[in-house]
Parts: sequence; structure tokens; C-alpha cells
Amino acid sequence: MALVIVSRVHPSSDVWAPEMRRLMPEIDIRYWPDVGNPDEVEAVLMWQAPEGLFQRLPKLKAIFATGAGVDAILGDPTVPKHLPLARLVDPSMTAEMSEYVVLQVLRFHRQEPTYAAQQRDRVWKVHPQPHPEQRRVGVMGLGELGQDALHKLAPFGFALGGWSRTPKALAGVETFSGADGFTRFLARTDILVNLLPLTAETENIVDARLLAGLPEGAFLVNCARGRHVVDADLLAALDSGRLAGAALDVFRQEPLPADHPFWSHPKVILTPHAAALTNPLTATPQIVDNLRRVQAGRPLVNLVDRTRGY
Repeated sequence: MALVIVSRVHPSSDVWAPEMRRLMPEIDIRYWPDVGNPDEVEAVLMWQAPEGLFQRLPKLKAIFATGAGVDAILGDPTVPKHLPLARLVDPSMTAEMSEYVVLQVLRFHRQEPTYAAQQRDRVWKVHPQPHPEQRRVGVMGLGELGQDALHKLAPFGFALGGWSRTPKALAGVETFSGADGFTRFLARTDILVNLLPLTAETENIVDARLLAGLPEGAFLVNCARGRHVVDADLLAALDSGRLAGAALDVFRQEPLPADHPFWSHPKVILTPHAAALTNPLTATPQIVDNLRRVQAGRPLVNLVDRTRGY
């Protein structure tokens, strides 16, 4: 079996190949655009398709994404609809994402941005600290990432809520679903965490209407996709005081342009899409399993439902 890896990294620095060859010695790994005999290539590993990829690989049987999000692939009209697409569900990435969520929620809960600003200004002032049960944390998106984040937040004693497209029941979490539950979910959320997949329905979901539905002085944590957020609406909510702060790890344009207001906004905590990074050591076994499934003609693990977008 031949696999083509699409990467910006030079093959000599590739972190996937050594582990793949250890687990599957017979694998024939090639790097785009040097695909060799295209008729031998049965699978491709990528984040985003380069121009002409699928025209050059007529015998392709499967597409493997290098991350949990597949919006860049599904939004590409050149990607053949008949090819099975598998996303990466890596326990290491899930744990890292939950670490990021817990970090930012605790930052806002313990008023760290306020005290950081006071330190810069040499101000000595103690603020009343709400008890955890008085702090209502809400997670949008109750898939694997959302459920794990809520599980990791539970020991702190926050009042936890979650919203998803369809109803879900989670122990210790007040759950809401659909359009009917969305308004009630927002109204009870002091710190909103977005872990939704990016689909046609969720793009631009964090807009002026959503932000107006949160209690005044709420916080936003966005570690899903930049295109979930309407930047101008978020900035307006921060400037007006309706939103007290935002922790942002993902952006509409990455790298974030140097002149973007998020860089210097006093109420924004910014990280460069670093909340959860793919770890080849923990992710490769899943890819190798799917490669063997392609060989055997069996269904892929973590197969994407194209109608749902994830």
C-alpha cells in the first residue's frame, strides 16, 4: 500500500513516517508532490488538499485528516464526494484541549486578567471572589471534546451546562439542545466555551445576537474555529462592556494579521492555534488501523458524516 503525505514540512523532518513504519513496516510512504506511480496510491494524509491532488491520484480509496476538524477538506469542492474521510480523534489532543479550557475558565473565574492589569499599574486592590457554584460555565458542542472538557471542569464545582444540536444527557451537567434550548443555555452561562465543529449551520454562530444573549459581564473561550466568530461583533461586545473578556486560540485568518485589533485588545487573551496539537506518537496507531482497514475493505474508524459536517 502507498500513502501520500501532504505536508509543509520537509520529508527529512516528518514526524509521522518513523512511527508509521514502525507499526506497519510494509507501508510505502510518499510525499506530495512526488507521488511516484499514482496508480499505487490508495490513501492520503493531509490537512488541506493542494491544487491538483485528486486529479493525480485516480485510485485513491480514502482520505485521512491530520486533525479532528475537517472543515478545510469538506469545504473544498475538488474533494471527491465518494471517498471515505476519517478524522483524527486522538486522546492526547482531547486531553490538551481540556487543559486549555480549564486554564482559561480558571483564569476568568479567579479574575486573573484584572489582577494582571493591576500589577502592571501597581494597584493593590482585592476583589470579591465568587464561589465556584456561583460561576455558570457552558460548553457549546457535546462531542468527545466537549464532554471531556466538562468532565475535567467538574471537580472544581462549577455550575456546568452544555448545548448540542441534538439532546444529550450528561451526569452533573444541565444540558440543552436545538434552537429552543439555545436561548436558555446562553442566559445561564457566565463563561461560554465553544467546542462546536465548523459546519454551514455553525459558521458565524458567535455573533451580536449570541453575545447579547449572555449575561452582561460574561466571558468567551473559543478554541474551535475562527470562522465561528464574527470578529466585529465580538470586538463591539468587548468594547461596550457586555463581554468582560475573551480567550481566543483560533482565527479567521491564520497567522493572525499583525494589525488585527485582537493582538492589542486589553480584554483578549490570545494564543496561536496552540490549544491542542496533534501528537504523532499517539495518533499514528489510529491512522495505521485505518490503513489496514482500507486494505481489507472494512469501514474506517472515525468516519466523517458529510451530511453533518463532522
